[in-house]
Amino acid sequence: MTPMNETKSSPSRVVTRQVACDWRRAYAVAADPVRLPEWASGLADGAVTRDGDHWIAQTPAGHARLRFAPANDLGVMDHWVLPEGVPEVYVPFRVIEVDAGRCELQFTLLRQPGMDDPAFERDAAWIARDLQALKQLLESA
Repeated sequence: MTPMNETKSSPSRVVTRQVACDWRRAYAVAADPVRLPEWASGLADGAVTRDGDHWIAQTPAGHARLRFAPANDLGVMDHWVLPEGVPEVYVPFRVIEVDAGRCELQFTLLRQPGMDDPAFERDAAWIARDLQALKQLLESA
């Protein structure tokens, strides 16, 4: 018998990348909505603009309203995405210090209602590519 959290239909998956970068610098870059187009192709493939307490992003699926956890000293970069015509999606995202000058990006993909296994796998792969792009951005500076 396979434990419930190891089945293909798992309700979540944590996608990680270790980065040779101080966690505070990684947080500053990753938590800046304006910089999303530099690395987050799944969330912003064009300019991200402020609209009051929200941000507007052009995503691969159309426009979306974004809101972010308040700036903090804990590395929490959670955000909420409201695409046109669908319910808001909660996105847990963290950066943690591994040791001096090295951190880990931790992105939790939550399976959305009605999401089949192939769509879940595509989203996980896309997140992995985006975190790799963020890693490259952070390590190139």
